[in-house]
Amino acid sequence: MAFTLQPLPYAKDALEPYIDAQTMEIHHDRHHQAYVDNLNKAIEGTEHAEKSLEELVKNAGSISAAVRNNAGGHWNHTFFWEILTPGGAKEPSGALAAAINETFGSLDALKEKVNTAGATRFGSGWAWLIVKDGKLEVTSTPNQDNPLMDVAEVKGTPILGIDVWEHAYYLKYQNKRPEYLKAFWNVVNWDKVAEKFEAAK
Repeated sequence: MAFTLQPLPYAKDALEPYIDAQTMEIHHDRHHQAYVDNLNKAIEGTEHAEKSLEELVKNAGSISAAVRNNAGGHWNHTFFWEILTPGGAKEPSGALAAAINETFGSLDALKEKVNTAGATRFGSGWAWLIVKDGKLEVTSTPNQDNPLMDVAEVKGTPILGIDVWEHAYYLKYQNKRPEYLKAFWNVVNWDKVAEKFEAAK
């Protein structure tokens, strides 16, 4: 099947001042589109052409570097747009909040742990909050890898992720990745994260 890029679920300027409109336009319309286009090229005419994105991601390491990079890029970014929202709840509630408090002690402690994972990820990659064996855990991955992949060092189901490639923040934050990570928490869609948490348990 040929994959397509879905439109953003909000306007490109909806996440300002935390994530600017120009970054969103370049990130979604160019970078994400390139992953989709290159994924389609990588699987066209192969035995993998009819597989779902999830199947490609979970087996990416045993397929090819092109599928690993571009299926990962498509999945990760689709996930990323979903967990962002303008004017959403400022903190989680219900079962997710309880699990965060039980595992990390507080929401602030979780933020600090995720921010550290993102800030210390050398080069490009992602920081993740995952469900592993029914428990919450923070991890990070290089490039466009994610914890669903067969090549992941720590496997689990992502429920929140932060893109720490420079294309996600450089126009506004330059080399100040920690400032971008701090700002990210202002636009998290906690309702969507909670939904993913319930599905992953």
